Amino acid sequence: MEVVIGVADDLAVLAAETIEAQLRRRPESVLGLATGSSPLKVYEELIRRHRETGLSFSRARGFLLDEYVGLPAEHPQRYRRVIAEKLVDHLDWPADQVVGPDGLAESLPRACTEYEEAIAEAGGVDIQLLGIGSDGHIAFNEPMSSLTSRTRVKSLTRQTRQDNARFFGGNPALVPGHCLTQGLGTITEARHLILLATGSEKTEAVHQLVEGPVSARWPATIMQHHPHVTVLVDEGAASHLEFADYYRQTYASKPAWQGL
Repeated sequence: MEVVIGVADDLAVLAAETIEAQLRRRPESVLGLATGSSPLKVYEELIRRHRETGLSFSRARGFLLDEYVGLPAEHPQRYRRVIAEKLVDHLDWPADQVVGPDGLAESLPRACTEYEEAIAEAGGVDIQLLGIGSDGHIAFNEPMSSLTSRTRVKSLTRQTRQDNARFFGGNPALVPGHCLTQGLGTITEARHLILLATGSEKTEAVHQLVEGPVSARWPATIMQHHPHVTVLVDEGAASHLEFADYYRQTYASKPAWQGL
């Protein structure tokens, strides 16, 4: 696990550079897309690169991490709509090449199975963008989720509904109580995991992710077992890291050709 501590805008550039390098090396790459506030600066940078340098997504595939259950297609917080407005609609990325789990499916379990199959048929995810919740969840894998879980229906905790209330007019009661989410086992099959976290509200989650024991209490800690993980954090999110100076030193001495 590599930890990079920096300024949010610079971290977004690092993530975007890594995605660009992947797409230029292999245009048909598969990207895992996160919603929420953490990846927005990355998406803005990718859009800029598409407009100014011709970075193309035309042959790429995209898979969303999760989706609320029951939100109508036109709802502004339906994740498929959010990712279109924040990223896909600004690129040369055909809409049908970016998909998410179907939170409106007649059979939710079948929809989860079909989503797993679609990811496998695409060859798996090359780069997976992630955020982290204040309780350590990634995607909607809440505390005590199975560390080997697959795409499934999940109930959202009170904390997550409170955290996401800002997207629903500040009212946690308007946040759906259930979702479809890629499991921890699904996520960690991606070849490169890039997690972004900013702000002091993420300090304990980041501390546990990087330096705590692997435990279902903090679901993101499963990433410690992955061979290629990059954690991009600002000073606020990194403020509880015991080995912060070590992470700074090792990144500062890293050869530029290695990338992330």
